[in-house]
Amino acid sequence: MINQLRLAPERLTSPCKIEGFDFNTTADLKPLKGIIGQDRAVEALDFGLRMKKKGYNIYIAGLSGTGRSSYANSITEKLAEEMPIPDDWVYVYNFKNPDKPKALNMEAGLAIQFKKEIEGVIEQLRKEIPVAFLGAEYETQKNEVFREFQELNQNIILKLNDKAKQFGFIFKESEQGLVTVPLIEGRPMKQEEYSSLPISEMERLREQSNQLSLETIEIFNQLKGLEEEMRLRIRKLDEDIGYSVINYFIKKLLQRYGHRDNIVEYINQIEQDVVDNISKFNKVNNEDEAQQLLMMQMKNDENFFNRYKVNLFINNSELKHAPIINEANPTFANILGAIEYRNEMGALKTDFTQIKAGALHTANGGFLILNIKEVLSQPYAWESLKRALKTGEINIESLSKNMGYIVTSTIKPEAIPLNLKVILIGDSYMYRMLYEMDEDFRKLFKIMADFDIEMSKDKENIYRMAMFIAKHCQKEDMKHFDKTAVARMMEYSSRLADHQEKLTSRFNQFVEVLYEAEAWAEVNNHEYVTKEDVEKAIQQKIYRNSKYEEKLNEMFKEGNLLLDVDGEKIGQINGLVVMGNGEYSFGKPSRITVSTYQGKPGIINIEREVRKSGSIHDKGVLILSGYLGCKFAQEQPMSLSVSISFEQNYSMIDGDSASSTELYAILSSIAEVPIRQDMAVTGSVNQKGEIQPIGGVNEKIEGFFDVCKFKGLTGNQGVIIPKQNIKNLMLKQDVIDAVKNNEFHIYAIGHVDEGIEILTGIPAGIKDDAGRYPEGSINYLVAKKLNQIYQKEKESKLKE
Repeated sequence: MINQLRLAPERLTSPCKIEGFDFNTTADLKPLKGIIGQDRAVEALDFGLRMKKKGYNIYIAGLSGTGRSSYANSITEKLAEEMPIPDDWVYVYNFKNPDKPKALNMEAGLAIQFKKEIEGVIEQLRKEIPVAFLGAEYETQKNEVFREFQELNQNIILKLNDKAKQFGFIFKESEQGLVTVPLIEGRPMKQEEYSSLPISEMERLREQSNQLSLETIEIFNQLKGLEEEMRLRIRKLDEDIGYSVINYFIKKLLQRYGHRDNIVEYINQIEQDVVDNISKFNKVNNEDEAQQLLMMQMKNDENFFNRYKVNLFINNSELKHAPIINEANPTFANILGAIEYRNEMGALKTDFTQIKAGALHTANGGFLILNIKEVLSQPYAWESLKRALKTGEINIESLSKNMGYIVTSTIKPEAIPLNLKVILIGDSYMYRMLYEMDEDFRKLFKIMADFDIEMSKDKENIYRMAMFIAKHCQKEDMKHFDKTAVARMMEYSSRLADHQEKLTSRFNQFVEVLYEAEAWAEVNNHEYVTKEDVEKAIQQKIYRNSKYEEKLNEMFKEGNLLLDVDGEKIGQINGLVVMGNGEYSFGKPSRITVSTYQGKPGIINIEREVRKSGSIHDKGVLILSGYLGCKFAQEQPMSLSVSISFEQNYSMIDGDSASSTELYAILSSIAEVPIRQDMAVTGSVNQKGEIQPIGGVNEKIEGFFDVCKFKGLTGNQGVIIPKQNIKNLMLKQDVIDAVKNNEFHIYAIGHVDEGIEILTGIPAGIKDDAGRYPEGSINYLVAKKLNQIYQKEKESKLKE
């Protein structure tokens, strides 16, 4: 039976045969278009991108290197070419509500011209309006108004004085306006004369003055009305001058932008505001003013004129199609936009010119691609993104108050309508988490495109992978690959996929070897990249990353790590674990020992007791109790304690791939039958004794082989694996050669009974009709030992 379980060399890998290739080099092939092996994801992505209904944003799930990002960019690029270029956007001053800046949209490329023209008009007005006020016609009209006012004013003052003389007073102009002065002998009384008057006389004059004020109220009202009329006439004259200057510019603007109602409204508001503030445009520097006051006034004037600036918010003038934005740093501000502040006297102030666009704005009308982990790592970013997608508009908010800054002025810009497709890139775990925990996510991201890590190794995919190589050779101006190199790359792809019938879809790892193989072809002065160049690239990649593996192997050689690769021992077996430093993984043999003794029933997992094992490993150990109980405790309880340990292990252990290995050591210890130390074992086991597949089978086999090789191959050494893992074998050539030469052996099993026979040379034994195992079998010896322990415990209890 043992020979039947031994694998032939041809089953240890899946070579790619060049006889099936109809090309000599990749130069004979057309470069690949599209992506390989992701049909399901491609269909989902294509459907989601073409859906226009709300909520059909896309989540691309898959591991890094599967082509998810590059394909998302390529497919959106194609669709974007069919879509119109979105409008430009500007933010402008809101003359009715300055705290709420207005957003104006216009055809792509028009905003930069609009900004230039609006700000240019204001600059022209600042030059031409003062000139207009210096014109002779304006001066004549203004002087005429003043002359009329002076005549009427003098007449009213004469009336006032006529009335005042009746009370013994006269009106005199002062800094406070017209004041009453008592008359003495027909002339105005001097201050010292007034001060020398008796108090009673002062009281009389005061009463007379009050009476005069009452009598002249109507006349004073006439004077005030005259002054107001003069101001209004001057104001009207100024406005007429302003209109006469600005009208030309406004007409030109309306001719250009009259097709957009929102812009027409804004232009008309500019016209009215300029006229309303015409005095700001008619500033003439007074050389007699103090320099400091002049500078302050100039600063205030410049702040005033900021209202006529145009914030060029979104400029799509250089776009050739709808935008595609990849936001690598999706902070709140980078996604939603920001309101920047300037520091004035220790306080933060802002205005509409400080509004900055975010990725939602720049991608509006197109596609926004984000990495979900990056979004979730940024405060407020995820919630703000969802809010924008739910409401269909982008509201720019300030985080200054939340951050504890003192803000003395703030604004709330008008929201901009949102119409884009958001593509999130992440892994499947993150998708499941969001789908279960975030109700908004389910409503907003209704399409999931799941990128696989592997594809079928059929003729079509092999050919397409060759075209993929051709594409990179052409794109990167590389040497082309001959067909032997292509075949070796296919074998390497299957090794990355850990499957004889699969090719990897993690193209980043595949492409790295392409580049490195081409570099070695250059070093070797090859016209084309050959199989030897690819092999050199693979081996050098391993060499660069295998320092840790070499250090461990040195410890095996020196005897610092204990491991037997020949002989037999009771309760001791060689397990296999996979280790790595990130990019590179390798197998490491590890001694597992078991002690069994009479005591409290149960299995003591020493790794678990010292918190060095994960939950999956703990579960695997507990399954062993189920197997032993089902197999040997149907008629009597097990009064047995079992202690299991991974010797010389000082790091965390997880996974159940060593559970069958531990079971063999337990059976060996109970039956007191030695286990071959020239064998290593991997495989999970269930409570029925069935062996289950594991991961990392190639690394585990190669790891034990390497140790056996430098310790000396005996021709008996080998590894036991689950039979389900045969299809995963893509072993190194030196292992395959050793198997061909009968120097190393690989066994594939489906049940514990098969494994224990290989390890001990003794059949496991099957119960007969009477429920007894064949004498001398492993199961017989185990049952016998357990019965002896039970009888001893039973006798001990009777004596008590």
